[in-house]
Amino acid sequence: MQVQDYRLEAPFRAILSELAAVLAVQRVNAWATGGFLRDVLFGREVKDLDITIEADPLKLGPDITETFGGDYFPLDAERGRVRVLLPAHHVHLDLMPLAGSMEDDLQSRDFTIDAMAAPLNELASGSIRVIDPTGGLPDLHDRIVRHVSEKALPDDPLRLLRGVRLAVLLNFAIEPKTSEAIQRHAGLLARVAMERQRDELVQILRTPRGAAGLRLMDDLGLLDRVLPELAVTRGVEQPKEHYWDVFKHCLAVVEALDMMLCEDEPETEPARSLWNELWGRLDWWEGRQQYFVTEFVPNTHRCSLTKLAGLLHDIGKPETKSFDNGRIRFRGHADAGAEIATRVMQRLRFSARETALVSGMIEAHMRPVQMAQQQAPSRKAVYRFFRDTGEAGIDTLFLSLADHLGTMGPRVRLDDWRRHVAVIDYVLRMRLEERVIVEPPKLVDGDDLMSALGIPPGPLLGELLELVREAQAAGEVTTREEAIAVARREMSGASTG
Repeated sequence: MQVQDYRLEAPFRAILSELAAVLAVQRVNAWATGGFLRDVLFGREVKDLDITIEADPLKLGPDITETFGGDYFPLDAERGRVRVLLPAHHVHLDLMPLAGSMEDDLQSRDFTIDAMAAPLNELASGSIRVIDPTGGLPDLHDRIVRHVSEKALPDDPLRLLRGVRLAVLLNFAIEPKTSEAIQRHAGLLARVAMERQRDELVQILRTPRGAAGLRLMDDLGLLDRVLPELAVTRGVEQPKEHYWDVFKHCLAVVEALDMMLCEDEPETEPARSLWNELWGRLDWWEGRQQYFVTEFVPNTHRCSLTKLAGLLHDIGKPETKSFDNGRIRFRGHADAGAEIATRVMQRLRFSARETALVSGMIEAHMRPVQMAQQQAPSRKAVYRFFRDTGEAGIDTLFLSLADHLGTMGPRVRLDDWRRHVAVIDYVLRMRLEERVIVEPPKLVDGDDLMSALGIPPGPLLGELLELVREAQAAGEVTTREEAIAVARREMSGASTG
């Protein structure tokens, strides 16, 4: 089928023209395939290039790298797949070898919208001949995710999750027979390496429809396969202040984060008013647009980890549930949840840094509200909060906001939301605009206190240094002499007590 109406930015046209010329010299046939061609045809922004070549990518990788001034490495040496990094263009090329005919290659792929090809030398010209043996173009037009064949799913069970990711990424529907096939084969996820399951999960959460993706996983029988620890939260009743049970509340918190972290103003109420109240209040924060969309570690963005913390933040409630004069209590659920989340993260092979971020958010998710129960948080309380939460501090503030929305559900009141946002705004300003509170300059060190107070190294010295930092944060101490005096008074009080 000939297609002329497609979007491809000029820089990409230039890259493709040069790449096609390099391959022509080598007498290598090449096609645009996969998600790259899908996004071009659908009019989405193109970020990476999928190229299938009638040659060995392992041998061609160095030539292409030399032409574009990048680097390359094998993605899958056994299958001959190579990634070429083009830092000057902020993109990468994924090169795959063609085995057999192009039609046979496409018939072996997973979903029809990713089973199309177009000659590479035509793509930059403005008119292409799309090879589409599985009906991907009509499905792209109808916004449908359909498997090429049911056999594709057990061939690589990760495709079960990938179907969900495609649906939420593109805001498509999964075709009914494909949904049924995914449910039939859900048990095969056990064969998939934890790292691969983790990567699909974080990509689902990265989209603006993370909660929809989790609900779709649940409908298809996949959520309990990836996160079996979450199953105990289903149907766990909460106090009357909560609209949902624990499981539905956790999903609602992720949905709230989807809304809050969305770049564009929501189209419907009350989401539009809630979003405008939040970002109108935080308009002063210059880094607001980049904070959550940046990579926390390679290939994993802060927004994905914040949403994962939202999903797991109350996972400790079932084991801590008790009754006090008929009232439901969950004493210690934040600490218990942090421990469970740590085990979940380790099982899914998250890094130690990612695990610390998520468990730290969960452990501290109630503290922003607790700091401001009667009045604005004190300088000392803000210092302690950011001291204890470290890298998770700002993320925890947003988790607290999402927890508020997930608690109230459809009963949310704009006045209550406005008050909660004001607290977060106040704490965030202290963190970003008054750094002396969060990171007070050093007035004394251990040697100073040992010399002035005649004490040896040990735990007491560390406690006194921390006491001085807290006093600085509160504005009670500004000089070296005042710092030593505070430490001396503390020692005197301890000795008389």
